Amino acid sequence: MSENLPKGGEFLISETKPEDVFTPEDFSDEQKDIANMTEDFVMNEVVPRIEEIDEQKFDVTISLLKQCGELGLLSMDAPEEYEGLEFDKATVMLVMEKMGPGGSFSVAYAAHTGLGTLPLIYYGTKEQKDKYLKKIITGEWISGYALTEPGAGTDALNIKTNATLSEDGKYYILNGTKQFITNAGFADIFFVFAKVDRKDFAAFIVEKNFEGLSLGPEEKKMGIKGSSTRQLILDNVKVPVENVLGEIGKGHKIAFNILNVGRFKLGAAVTGAGKYAFSEALKYANQRQQFNTPIAKFGALKEKFADMVSELYAAESVVYRLAGLLDKKIETIPKDAPDYYTLHNKGIEEYAIECSISKVFCSEVLGRVVDEVIQSYGGYGFIAEYPAERFYRDERINRIFEGTNEINRYLIPGMLLRRAMKGELPLTKKAMEALQALMTPSFDEIDDSIPFAKEKLLLKNLKTLFLIVAGSAVQKFMDKIKYEEEILLQLADMIINIFALESGMLRAEKMLSKVKDEKKTLLNDVVKSIAFMVSERCGTAGRKVAHYIEEGDNLTMLLSGIRRFTKYDATGLLESRRRLADKASEEEKYFF
Repeated sequence: MSENLPKGGEFLISETKPEDVFTPEDFSDEQKDIANMTEDFVMNEVVPRIEEIDEQKFDVTISLLKQCGELGLLSMDAPEEYEGLEFDKATVMLVMEKMGPGGSFSVAYAAHTGLGTLPLIYYGTKEQKDKYLKKIITGEWISGYALTEPGAGTDALNIKTNATLSEDGKYYILNGTKQFITNAGFADIFFVFAKVDRKDFAAFIVEKNFEGLSLGPEEKKMGIKGSSTRQLILDNVKVPVENVLGEIGKGHKIAFNILNVGRFKLGAAVTGAGKYAFSEALKYANQRQQFNTPIAKFGALKEKFADMVSELYAAESVVYRLAGLLDKKIETIPKDAPDYYTLHNKGIEEYAIECSISKVFCSEVLGRVVDEVIQSYGGYGFIAEYPAERFYRDERINRIFEGTNEINRYLIPGMLLRRAMKGELPLTKKAMEALQALMTPSFDEIDDSIPFAKEKLLLKNLKTLFLIVAGSAVQKFMDKIKYEEEILLQLADMIINIFALESGMLRAEKMLSKVKDEKKTLLNDVVKSIAFMVSERCGTAGRKVAHYIEEGDNLTMLLSGIRRFTKYDATGLLESRRRLADKASEEEKYFF
């Protein structure tokens, strides 16, 4: 079965069938029940108390986390032998999406259930799990994750926290300072990263009452004010040797594998936050009148609503397509394999490119959505009494969390090129074919009887264009391409948007035969809107790269190819976008 699964990044050089992607329409009744339970909890218990949470009444946050424990929402990833639920990734991401509207609480929740739980599940010994895991998944203990330092953020391998084995061999003595530690103010346990003897990267389980551990003051943040963010100060902290997590010298693997999970979970959470913010804007726009007319009726607002519907549909499609890839990969691993979690993490790592795509695309969709939500509210969007102001402040951190969007953009083409050099993906061969296509005139005929024929042609052309532009850049810089960050970031934008378009289109095509005519029309509308958006973005990114790497006749030829391969007939776009906006206003929510 695993041989039939696509490799990470393979979508750029192969064709995917609609039946091969997982979509939100594929959720089982059980998954929907879990989603409804989570949504009810967030809307009835968390959202009404967001003001208290943002005032840093941490007893409220702790109480709500314990309620999550009672509902089983802290044990999603934990194995059944420890009374965990061991949900598949699609269900985990669905829960994260429903947590998204929870503002600062959703940050505390994500830090606890992800970074603060998975290191123990994936890398803990039986004795460590017996001692700590049940406390964490019931909410008896709250957890945190301590990797970042004042001088080591993106450059995590450069941490300075040092661990030295005590003379009696019973303890590691930790010294250093950790920065921006979520849940620090009320966490009972931390997963702390340090270098043993300043060289071997390692992870440690550190309890808050270990002598020598102290906290800095709460950071005064722009947003997510209700989450606890403090320094963790380690002054000769004695950590028992049995609290080493994983192997000495391999702590970096723990850090980076956990971040991959954090990225796909964040993609789901911000999509949920975006849907909620959009619904609040729609309700407001239907109530607010100017010139005796609800502002939702004006074209200027409809333009914004159409953008938000389209982007959220694409984001949602990206999130659950990735969930399906991860679940199919993990299903190939025997549950009784002695190295199950090693194989599990390798399975997730296979789709590290797609994890970064999800993180970047979805967090930036949320950024654009909340910006337009503020604008939809007008002056009231700037007032703290209205929810739009908090949406705007809380959103901003998501482009920094789990690796900045810049580092994730850098990683996407970097991982792709490394896989090509290892022979895992035939990118070089495909790039040569694409360059040949640039030299060869083509007259593509579109069969309108095929669903999304125009969009499929565009998608095919955009993949060809990426290979042309990336191939040209690699030819120019060869192995030095890794230092050309400005170019790599534009290539990443092309990859990200191609994946978003393909995900949305495959999802829509999969649904077409199962829905009524009105929904079919709306599906065609949303795909057209996404396709137009993506063609423009890929064209912009491609032109930047062309001007970065070429001049003279070569530049002219490359720019001509970019015009050719981004061409898209979006006839009827205005009517399509108006229908999307009108439907959203009618439903007062994201409606797909």
